[in-house]
Amino acid sequence: MAVAESAGDLPHGPAGCAVCGARNGNRQYHVIDGKSTCEHCLLDARKKLVGLLDVHPYEEFAESIAGALDLREHETGLHSKRVAAHTLVLARHHYSDQATLREIYWGSLLHDIGKIGVPDAILLKAGPLTGEEWLVMKQHPDFGARILEKVPHFALAAEIVLCHEERHDGTGYPRGLQGEAIPFPARLFAVIDTLDAMTFDRPYRRAMPFDAAKAEIVDKSGSQFDPVAVATFLREEAMLREMTRLNYLDPGFTG
Repeated sequence: MAVAESAGDLPHGPAGCAVCGARNGNRQYHVIDGKSTCEHCLLDARKKLVGLLDVHPYEEFAESIAGALDLREHETGLHSKRVAAHTLVLARHHYSDQATLREIYWGSLLHDIGKIGVPDAILLKAGPLTGEEWLVMKQHPDFGARILEKVPHFALAAEIVLCHEERHDGTGYPRGLQGEAIPFPARLFAVIDTLDAMTFDRPYRRAMPFDAAKAEIVDKSGSQFDPVAVATFLREEAMLREMTRLNYLDPGFTG
């Protein structure tokens, strides 16, 4: 889960999600002005914010695949949908075409689909990977791009999947692309994915506070991250801070 700023941040009492009414111990919630909003509804609201009001036929299927991938990798909550929806929050400052925004969502949502080709012994390994194991892991963007490039209307999504592990200074993988050679949506996604990785629990470490994650992202502007993407991240700090305050229901909940 993310770091709770105080015990009052955790949903409690008989009320469920103020939007859908769900009160489920398997869902994460955010409290806004005393009202609980479940992660599902919060992320759907983010999509509507950028104008994705209708559900495309591919969308539910893509979200189901992403959810299955999250389960396999033991991700916290709706990790893939969470990073995809908040990549849209940044992308809306640079794109207005709905078809483009939808592809950015799909590519961000399915960023790790190539890990289907990574053996569990490597993907779920608790300790550090060996050099040989890293060579296998670094193939997952290529695996994913090859899966998506065959799907109609997924050209940009496939580019995001291929380039989501690249770094602004050229030290990423699988191509070692640098700067503007990396598709801009993938540069936006990289900031959000890193924020999520730092502010939600991982098997190898506990979540860190938003401000600590923010400081690290700003520090790596121009090296790991595109400065323009970091500047857009800072413009949306309030909304991204909300994302990192998602938590499961209080331990006393038995419903």
